[in-house]
Amino acid sequence: MANPSTNPGLLSRKVLLGTTLGAALFFMVVGVIFWGGFNTAMEVTNTLDFCISCHEMEENVYQEYKKTIHYTNRSGVRATCSDCHVPDPWVHKVVRKIQASNEVLHKVLGTIDTPEKFDQKRLQLAQNVWRAMKNTDSRECRNCHDFASMNPENQKKRSRKQHMNAMEAGNTCIDCHKGIAHSKVHDQLSDEELDKLATPNPEHKRPIPPQWLEADKKPARESTAPVAAPVAEEKPAEPAETQVAVAPAAATKPAPAKTAAAGTGVDWNGIPAAELILFYPGQSSMEWVLTGKDHGGARPLKAGDRCYDCHEGEEETFGNTIVSGEKLEPTPIPGKRGSIPLKVQAVNDSEYLYMRFEWPSTDHAPVPFAEGGKMDPENQIKLAVMLTDDEETVEFAERSGCWQTCHHDARSMPTEPADASTVANTLNVSAGVTKYLSESRTEIEISGKGGKKRGGWDKLKTESEIKAALEAGQFMDLLRYKSGSGESEDGYILAERIMTGGQGVEFSGGLNGDIWIIEMKRKLTSDKPGDVSMATDKWYNIGFAIHDDFSSSRFHHVSLGFKLGFNDEDAEINVISK
Repeated sequence: MANPSTNPGLLSRKVLLGTTLGAALFFMVVGVIFWGGFNTAMEVTNTLDFCISCHEMEENVYQEYKKTIHYTNRSGVRATCSDCHVPDPWVHKVVRKIQASNEVLHKVLGTIDTPEKFDQKRLQLAQNVWRAMKNTDSRECRNCHDFASMNPENQKKRSRKQHMNAMEAGNTCIDCHKGIAHSKVHDQLSDEELDKLATPNPEHKRPIPPQWLEADKKPARESTAPVAAPVAEEKPAEPAETQVAVAPAAATKPAPAKTAAAGTGVDWNGIPAAELILFYPGQSSMEWVLTGKDHGGARPLKAGDRCYDCHEGEEETFGNTIVSGEKLEPTPIPGKRGSIPLKVQAVNDSEYLYMRFEWPSTDHAPVPFAEGGKMDPENQIKLAVMLTDDEETVEFAERSGCWQTCHHDARSMPTEPADASTVANTLNVSAGVTKYLSESRTEIEISGKGGKKRGGWDKLKTESEIKAALEAGQFMDLLRYKSGSGESEDGYILAERIMTGGQGVEFSGGLNGDIWIIEMKRKLTSDKPGDVSMATDKWYNIGFAIHDDFSSSRFHHVSLGFKLGFNDEDAEINVISK
């Protein structure tokens, strides 16, 4: 029988590799305490209070973050610093904490200890974050925002379109969503740098979730973004030499323009109307549209998306934002409306295209920088229609419509030349630089690199080259109606705006009470230079502009580019044969 006094106690029993149970329990308890303390420290350093405990963060990025939807929103869910900057997976989290030691070192060294020093380093710091998110497929963003969990039917058309593109191409969140939590600095990069940052990674492609495929067959919801109200004050941005004192005037209905009965003889009853919104564009030139740091849609536009694909339904918001002077308009006109609802009907017979336009008139809003408050006192309105084929005959016209004719150096635009007449060429610049197409220029400066002026009005090709472009169909057909004289004009745009008279188009109509009703009759086919001949089995690009309330130059309302087709329900402007 064994002597109990010689038996080892429970804690002294050896359990593994000669280790006693007591020692194992001791180290387990110590390990748990250490592990708990380590994880507690990890979590403490992930809190918002810890992150902003140094004034470098509290005085800079925290103040910016408090103004964003990640800090306060209708759902009450707040994304704090660690949600965006610290990975959830433990291994990646430890790696990130080790990397943070470098940030502690720079705090000690005083590298970013003042707002001024911080701003000097801001772009470099942002690029570090962008690079990390690009490498991880925006891992931290996807902790909250996952394509498979989104309801695309609740997104704007623009968002839905770009998310679909991202899944198919392999783009990731940070490619598009820079500057959403802190002051943006990506506008300091060149377009080439931005394009490089947004280059898709094929490894990030993902299958399209079923709800996206279903939603793509349905119309997107209308924009619910807040609309900026027109400002009441004049902003003194117009050059002093163009400022003209205007006598105080009440916003009253102007006297009716010459009213003529519509003369096309078409019975419009039963003809469906396309209901469009024309909006005020300000100084949004084609150069602005194609520059990524100005326009977030530059990259998808270059890749083949149409303006209409992303911006249908947002026209009213755009117009009100711009007309107020909040964006793209240095000289707002108090009381000017931001958008115009336009109804368009279209029919054809064997020889002619007929169109009917209807839109409401408006109260007169005196222009502070025009004599008598009217830029074009002879014409209460001018209506313009611009046409081209549905190919890429005119660069970007298939995607952006008549925007391709609007440039940064045209009359009343940001880089308008001080005296265009000093440059020897064949252009008629007596009244300033008009619309033109890039096909007529040897070079167009898009982004203004190195301080260059954007545009290319003076980079004219040779007369023979321009003639060849015209013969090749590289022009925009321009049809215009002036209310003052009732004049119909038939012209085109290539090297400049050319108005040749009214040989191929007839407008009629006028102001009927508070409603403008204008009809147009235009030959389908023509052999005249600058005329688009139309076949009923093809699509065409068409855009509309209204110079409203005695306005001229760029102070008009414009449409997105639309597809016009004949007896085709898929066309945005459907011409019905009669």
